[in-house]
Amino acid sequence: MARAKTRRSSSKDAIALLKADHRQVETWFEQFEKARNDERKLSLATKICDALVVHTTVEEEIFYPAFIEATGDKDLHHEAEIEHDAAKKLIAEIEASGPEDDYYEARVKVLSEMIKHHVKEEEQPGGMFAEARKSDMDLVMLGEEMAARKAELAAQGPRERPAKHKAANAILSRIASVATR
Repeated sequence: MARAKTRRSSSKDAIALLKADHRQVETWFEQFEKARNDERKLSLATKICDALVVHTTVEEEIFYPAFIEATGDKDLHHEAEIEHDAAKKLIAEIEASGPEDDYYEARVKVLSEMIKHHVKEEEQPGGMFAEARKSDMDLVMLGEEMAARKAELAAQGPRERPAKHKAANAILSRIASVATR
C-alpha cells in the first residue's frame, strides 16, 4: 500500500498535465511566429495540431466529465466544449492546407489566439482548474488516466491528414494553371 501512495504522489495531477500541454503548445506557437521557411512552419503547425487534438481528446474523454460530475458547473464546461469545437474546425482547415495557402499563417495565428483565450479561461482564478482544485476530484488519479490515454494516442502514431500538403497543393496548382489558360 505504501508503494502505491508513493507512486501516486510522484505522478502529475490532471491540472499539472494539462498546464504542461498548454506551455508546450505556447512555445510552438511562438516558434511558428518566428519561423521563416515553409518546412519549419509546416513542422510546427503539425506538432501544434497533433498536440491539440490529443489534448482536447483527453480533456473531453476524461477531465471534463469528471469536472462536471464533481462541480456541476455546466457554464464553464459548455463554454470549454464550444471553444474546443471551434479550435477543431480550424485545426482541420490547417491540416488540409499548407504554407503555400495564402490563409495558412492567418489560420495558425487565429488558432494561437483562440488557444491563448481558452488557456486563460481554464487557468484563471475562478476558472475550470481552480474550481476543479476546490472540488473532490481525485486529480492524481485523473492525471494517471489522462497520461495513459495520451500514451495510447501517441502510440497510434501520426494521424492521417485530410490532404497530403505538398502533393495536394501541387495538383491544385496544376489544375488552376490549366483552367486559367
